[in-house]
Amino acid sequence: MSRRHLFVCTNERSSGKPACGASGSAAIAAEVTRLLLLRGETNVLVTTCACLGPCFDGPTAVVYPDAVWYGALTIEDAPALVDHLIDGVPVAAKQLDPPGS
Repeated sequence: MSRRHLFVCTNERSSGKPACGASGSAAIAAEVTRLLLLRGETNVLVTTCACLGPCFDGPTAVVYPDAVWYGALTIEDAPALVDHLIDGVPVAAKQLDPPGS
């Protein structure tokens, strides 16, 4: 069973509303996965998904079971996300309030 699970929004849309997929979120998910593999970490999951909701704060992601939400992610944030997934230390500078809070 995995300790933590990262969901990364990769939603694409053509409505004019911001979309995480157009902002490089798939590359962020791929880099997190690559770094986890380099560290030999097999007890963490990374899943791309459709819209997480806070489109204007994208690219967005959420870590479960910690319920830590992230926004304005870039590929440079991948190492810190990996640290959170392995060690449980959130990336404070990128945290968002959970939607609906």
